[in-house]
Amino acid sequence: MSTQRSALKGLGAVTLALLCSALGAAQATWPPVATFSILGYDPATGEVGAAVQSRVLAVGNGVIWGEADVGVAATQAIVDVSYGPKALRLLREGLAPNAVVARILAEDPDPRPTDWTKEGRQFAVMNAKGEVAVHTGPKASTWAGHKIGKYCSAQGNILAGQAVVDNMVKAFEQADGHLSLRLLAALEAGQAAGGDTRGMQSAAMLIVKKAGGVWLNNDVVLRLQVDDNPEPIKEMRRLVEKAAEQRNRFRRSR
Repeated sequence: MSTQRSALKGLGAVTLALLCSALGAAQATWPPVATFSILGYDPATGEVGAAVQSRVLAVGNGVIWGEADVGVAATQAIVDVSYGPKALRLLREGLAPNAVVARILAEDPDPRPTDWTKEGRQFAVMNAKGEVAVHTGPKASTWAGHKIGKYCSAQGNILAGQAVVDNMVKAFEQADGHLSLRLLAALEAGQAAGGDTRGMQSAAMLIVKKAGGVWLNNDVVLRLQVDDNPEPIKEMRRLVEKAAEQRNRFRRSR
């Protein structure tokens, strides 16, 4: 019996070692969320929104966050997804975007400093008035950076260069029409400037406003995801235009 117990203990130790090794390998192979995103506000409507494109599957699942009467956030690069809900909570408590950014960074315990360091985080926070703050960590995968414009910010990593975020801000500021069209114009301009150097795969957009969505008590004006497509921004345009047709139909029926 003691021999059997020893064998079982040995087997358990080997299994645990293999499991720890597998978990360690899984941690080591997380790819950075190489992304370019745009946060934007429309003072004419009070809508606030975010849009993103990346060479990862279903980028919208963890990058962009929003809440009506609170604001929006994007968290990317050496990403900690919890930055999104934390940013919304702090905005809800009344902190300004720059204070939100500072607080989140200060409270990040940096649990994996060697391979998933907080110094590689990139995130942007915009409140419901269009005030915005952005952080790009010094170890975010190059090229990484951001640009703040009028009622907008563009940020990205593993990009073709500074022109990506510059062009995104310029396109947002110059575009007309609904906020969704302006956010989309920014994505298109970023891609035209070289975008994510690894290519394209997914895109997402989120726009919020209190009671701004269709049906009753819906604060989501628009939530669109293109999870796996060789031309996700092109597909996003089709969806944005389809949503515009729906808005126009509802407007005419009132």
